[in-house]
Amino acid sequence: MSRKPTPHDPELARRLSRRGMLGVAAGATAAALAGTTATASPAAAHPAARPTSKGRGRPVLPPGRLGVQLYSLRDKVTTLGFATVFAELERYGYDEIEFAGYTQGSAGPITLAQLKRLARDHGLHPIGSHVGYYDDGNPNAYTFAQNLTKVLDDAEALGLKHIGTASGPFRYGATVDAWKRAAEDFNTYGAAARARGMRFYQHNHAEEFSFAIDKPSTRLYDVLLGETDPDLVFLEMDIYWAYSAQFRFGKQADGTPRPFDPLDYVLRRPHRYPLFHVKDGLRDDSARDGYRMVDVGDGDIDYRRFLSKVTARTPGGRRSHHWQTEHDNPTESFAFARKSSAHLHALRERCGE
Repeated sequence: MSRKPTPHDPELARRLSRRGMLGVAAGATAAALAGTTATASPAAAHPAARPTSKGRGRPVLPPGRLGVQLYSLRDKVTTLGFATVFAELERYGYDEIEFAGYTQGSAGPITLAQLKRLARDHGLHPIGSHVGYYDDGNPNAYTFAQNLTKVLDDAEALGLKHIGTASGPFRYGATVDAWKRAAEDFNTYGAAARARGMRFYQHNHAEEFSFAIDKPSTRLYDVLLGETDPDLVFLEMDIYWAYSAQFRFGKQADGTPRPFDPLDYVLRRPHRYPLFHVKDGLRDDSARDGYRMVDVGDGDIDYRRFLSKVTARTPGGRRSHHWQTEHDNPTESFAFARKSSAHLHALRERCGE
C-alpha cells in the first residue's frame, strides 16, 4: 500500500501510486492531474479552511476516517475510470470510499477483484456502498428486494463492512403501517447482511422526516427507528438533508411546531449511526429545501460543532464513525473533493469546547 499523503504534503502528493492501473492510460491520468491540481489551494481560497493552531485544540476529524461518496465523482469515474479518481483521492488525503456502483463507463470493464485491489493500492478503504431498495417493474433489478444474494455477494467480494441503500422507505406508501412493512424488509436485509459479517444501513434524504399521511403528528423517521431492530438496521445520516428536513418539516401540516435537531438523533443513539454524509449548504429561506448545496466549507452548516459533538460525546466516537464528503452535483468534482478534504482536515476544536 502506498503511503498516504496529507492534503498539505506537496512532496508526497507528487509521488502518486501507479499500481493497478488496469488498462487506464497513464497519459490520461497525468492529463487529468495537470488539469485539476494547478489551481490555488482550497485552504487559501476559503478562510474556514486555513489550518492554524491558534486558539484551537485537536483536529475534530478522527484520523483515518475521511471518505467520499463516489457518486459525487461519477463524471470522472465514467470517463477517466476508477484508477484516475483513486489517484486523485489519494493526493487529497482521503482514507475511505463509498461506492455508488461498480462500473466505470467508457473507461472500460473492471472486475470486483480488480476494483478492490485498485482501492488498496491507493490506500483507500472501501467502507460501504449504495444499492437500490426495490424496483417492482423489473424482477431481475440489482436491488435488495429483487436480488439480495447478488448484492451481498458483491459487497463481500469487495470486503465491505457496510452495505446500504439511499432509497427512501416509501415502497408501500407514506402511512405508519406502510413504513412498518418497509421496516420488516430492512430487518430482513439486516439479518442477511449480519450473517455475512456486514451491516445494512439506510441513507436519508429530507422526506424521511416528513409526517405520516394517516397520522399527521407521527414523523416517519421515528417509525423507521422504532420498528427496525437496532442490532440489524443502521443509519447513515446525510447531514445536509437532515438540516433541510429541519427547515421543511419543522411544523406539522396544521402548523403545529415540531422542531428537531439532527444532532440530537445521533447523540441519543450513536451506535446506530456508523456513517455520515458531510454535505454543505448556504442557508436560503426562499429555497424549497432551506439551503442551496455547495462544496463542503463554503456553506453554513457548522461541521466543527457537529463532528466535535459526535466524536467527543459518544462512546468510542473518534473510532466509531465514518465521514463521507458528498455533493450531488458539484461544479467541478475534483475541486469539490480537494476543497472538502482540506476544509475538514483544517477544522480544530476551539479551546474550552
